[in-house]
Amino acid sequence: MPNTQFNIKQLQHPAVNRILISYLLLMSIFLCLSFNSFALTTVSDLKSQQRNEILFNIHAYYVEDLALQQSFENNQQFEALLAQLDPYSKYLDEQELEALFSSTNGRYTGLGIEVKQQEQKIVIINTIKNSPAAIAGIQKNDVVLAINQQTVMNKDINQVAQMIKSSGTASVTLTIERDNAVKAIDFNLTRSEINLESVTSSLSGFGIGYLAINSFSNHTFHDVAREITILQSNYGAALTGLVIDLRDNPGGTLQSAVAVSDLFLHSGTIVTTKGRFYDANQHYRAKKGDILNGAPIVVLINENSASAAEILAAALKDNHRATLIGSQSFGKGSVQSLIPLGNGNTALKLTTAKYFTPSGQSIDGIGVTPDVAINQSTLSQIDKVVIIKNEQGSDDPLWPNSAATDPLLLKAQQLLTMK
Repeated sequence: MPNTQFNIKQLQHPAVNRILISYLLLMSIFLCLSFNSFALTTVSDLKSQQRNEILFNIHAYYVEDLALQQSFENNQQFEALLAQLDPYSKYLDEQELEALFSSTNGRYTGLGIEVKQQEQKIVIINTIKNSPAAIAGIQKNDVVLAINQQTVMNKDINQVAQMIKSSGTASVTLTIERDNAVKAIDFNLTRSEINLESVTSSLSGFGIGYLAINSFSNHTFHDVAREITILQSNYGAALTGLVIDLRDNPGGTLQSAVAVSDLFLHSGTIVTTKGRFYDANQHYRAKKGDILNGAPIVVLINENSASAAEILAAALKDNHRATLIGSQSFGKGSVQSLIPLGNGNTALKLTTAKYFTPSGQSIDGIGVTPDVAINQSTLSQIDKVVIIKNEQGSDDPLWPNSAATDPLLLKAQQLLTMK
């Protein structure tokens, strides 16, 4: 589901300037089925020269030094090679590459659902605002049972994405299981172009801003800076605090995460990356200047906060700039590079580095630990009432359009008003 920002260099030999497009791509984890071309790609039609080019790049740049054969007698051997790579590394055909570029710029054509695999089920974790899925009424925690009347039972996310991609028509029928529904519900969705809204904001009467970052694209840095400026203008003064909501944020680009982190940090390490070739080893540090002038920050995370979202959360936590509340994040701590192949119409998406938090920790497979652990059902109703009465005021709403019973938002306001 990630989106990609590009640093142009050429990945052919360490001594030559490369076309290296570094980004943190989550599509393999929380596959956004609206990015319908991010599906399992067959390599059976690759020519020998293409296979050799892919093999060279894996030898030269893959994050781990694998013992790989030098040639292939058939496609089965080549596919076995790709199977040795991590789930984030794969060959992208022309259609997939175009979809990746579009999503990086905040738009794509699809259905507008983000999913994860949970206990052999394909579960909706989010619908994109104004997308076909959101308009049709598909909800978070819905379970996908079938696509065009074909069951998805015992299929993984890549296979489900392939089913949607190969439907051959603009319309796709999703059969959904919902907790409070007596029977399964069919939704007929028509693919359409979707503009991603990466940042939304609102303001409480206390001067506390609320900033929801939904993904990290080429535009996110500018969107965050603009929304904070608007919040301060609407309040008529500097914000007294800020809540950054990264729940269900699947990530996006490394550069975007670094730039957004730098908005709130006056100094310190943001993130470091380490890999086998020279350019994979980078140390990103904050430059002087804090857009909030030191006002306190609370960051909300959950198990679906991943990749670039984890970089921002860890950078603010380790530099003692924010308090993290919620649940353990996903734990996607690798960097992918997009390596053009042939004439540039196809590419190899390859894991070339691991990233490490300012404290030097790898969160890959572990996640970022919140300072205050809270699940959605953690606070008792009494706790909620106390917070609402003592911290919110009599009739002043918390944040516009937010549920008054959201325990993480309530706890965030409590922490910020105590600063």
